[in-house]
Formats: sequence, structure tokens, C-alpha cells
Amino acid sequence: MVHVLSGRVLLRPTDPERSRAFYGEQLGLAVYREFGTGPDRGTVYFLGGGHLELSGRSEAPPSPAVRLWLQVEDVSAAHDELCEKGVEIVRPPVREPWGLVEMWIADPDEVPIVLVEVPADHPIRCRPGI
Repeated sequence: MVHVLSGRVLLRPTDPERSRAFYGEQLGLAVYREFGTGPDRGTVYFLGGGHLELSGRSEAPPSPAVRLWLQVEDVSAAHDELCEKGVEIVRPPVREPWGLVEMWIADPDEVPIVLVEVPADHPIRCRPGI
């Protein structure tokens, strides 16, 4: 299971069953609650300090401006786990010039998802003297 540390969002997928399979089975997010019945029922997943709600249905994918940024403990481990589950990796883990390690995937509606690791030596984690 990908261990997400923080995030929150509401998505209205074009195919709720396909999106539930992606987020629940492939990403391994735990269900917080479900509501309604049938194929369009709502499902809320735990996202570390927040939640991801899939509810309703949309005729079109979300705006290209929509992106998910999910902090994980170990991007390399997440990469291996997601590859084993058949998740397409848009961009493998890379340590960015700003010091974070990022990997990109996309959900079934092509919503970009950034899995990011904050290394122990990064300034937002390492605060000398404190």
C-alpha cells in the first residue's frame, strides 16, 4: 500500500468503477466511507492527513489544471509497488533541483498525480538547531 502522508480532493470521474479500481486496488488506498448504492456510489479514501472523495459522474475528465500531490515516505518503494500492480509510470522517481524526489503517474481520467518524498536532509524537514 502506498503510504500517503497528506492530501485532500474531490473528483467526479467519468467512470466511477474504473476509478475505484485504480485508487482502491492499484494504489491501495483504504476506504474511509462509502455512500449511496450502485455503480455511481460515492467512495471516500484515506489520504494520510486528508481524504479523496470519488462521487457522482462527469461526462468529461477534470480540467487539466487539476493535479494531485501526494507525499509518501519512500518514492522508490512506491514505484516498485505500483509497477507490480500494473500502474503506468508517467515519469520515474527523480531528485529534483529543489531537493524533493518526485514520481508522476496518472489516474484513469489522466489526472496527473505526483508522488513526492521529502528526503531527511531537505530544508523543510531538517531544521538545524531546533
